[in-house]
Amino acid sequence: MFCLDAKGHPTEVAGVPPDYFSATGQRWGNPLYDWDAHAEDGYRWWIWRIRNQLDQVDYIRIDHFRGLEAYWAIPAEEETALNGCWKKGPGEALFRAMEQVLGKDLPIFAEDLGIITPEVEKLRDTLGFPGMRVLQFGFDGPGESTFLPHQLDTRNCICYTGTHDNDTSRGWYEHTNEQNRDKIRRYMNTDASSVSWDFIRTCLGTIAKYAIFPVQDILDLSSEHRMNTPGTPTGNWEFRFRAGQLNDGMAAGLRKMTELYGRFG
Repeated sequence: MFCLDAKGHPTEVAGVPPDYFSATGQRWGNPLYDWDAHAEDGYRWWIWRIRNQLDQVDYIRIDHFRGLEAYWAIPAEEETALNGCWKKGPGEALFRAMEQVLGKDLPIFAEDLGIITPEVEKLRDTLGFPGMRVLQFGFDGPGESTFLPHQLDTRNCICYTGTHDNDTSRGWYEHTNEQNRDKIRRYMNTDASSVSWDFIRTCLGTIAKYAIFPVQDILDLSSEHRMNTPGTPTGNWEFRFRAGQLNDGMAAGLRKMTELYGRFG
């Protein structure tokens, strides 16, 4: 099922080329799938995996969805992701095989951030999977961005304040430049005294079918509470949430905004 040599060592490993998060890309080091072997098997391993996950959750987000159309293959001996190359993934065939067993209208979200091609967009739209829009990206720079609320061109998407790979909204605001902070204050019509909740309100107010935000934003937490910093080997996934941190005021605020923007029930 994986690209390994006779001794079980990877011949190629996974990662992504240089992007917003890292100038040398990201070399994750895990072996790549042998897609020819999966196709011969009718993608049985994948069907089992997705079926098992759907017993536990309502929706599945496929991280790096673009890798199922084409993926970045890095020779195992390379120390960074710079010298990889793009190879074709299984594409639509994988999901049609899933549908035959699991049914149509698969509850899948497509993480379509990063280097996205027309081929990736076509695959996402053909399958009807919602893509992602991250508000922080929309305010990073003075010009227009497809991540800004007024630029959303479809309801079939998820609007995030930020994902697990982003800083918290408060932390991002505190560390970005004044030009970006000014853009946020004017766009959201706010003094940014509760900027995390400004992001949440803006997220809920978009046309996106789904609105998702990390609990750190509900709690208005700063950068030391971010979940993950891509490309760094330590200090990640250490944040812990305790139920006692939430209170009735937060719940009431979320309920009012949810009702206001027609997202209740």
